[in-house]
Amino acid sequence: MRTMPKISEAEWEVMKALWEKSPLTANEIVETLSKRTSWQRETIRTLINRLVQKKAVGFQQEGRQYHYSPRVGEAECIKEETRSLLRRFGGTSIEPMLAAFVEERRLSPEQIERLKQILEGAQPDTNRRQRKHNP
Repeated sequence: MRTMPKISEAEWEVMKALWEKSPLTANEIVETLSKRTSWQRETIRTLINRLVQKKAVGFQQEGRQYHYSPRVGEAECIKEETRSLLRRFGGTSIEPMLAAFVEERRLSPEQIERLKQILEGAQPDTNRRQRKHNP
């Protein structure tokens, strides 16, 4: 399993732009993020370069232009961020955390239905422990 790069909050904005559409040139990324943020051109270019160094973003050179694309998927980055969050909170109950996520954002009926399906398919924690100890 490859190690996921640690992506800062600002770098996430660049990644979101690339996940929405790619490949993009640096100027296209700047144009996209200028509509969402108050960041300067050089700030955005610095973020792109950091993501290239972290191997989260790759590029293809075409003439004098570089076309950037994500090298990591949105879903895998979200999973890694979730794992990191759970590690930081350790033994804390997940219920308050899950409730906070749900309450923070209004969910569509489709999203609520999907969450119900996920929860219905989840095994209680005690069953998972028993399966690990009793194969």
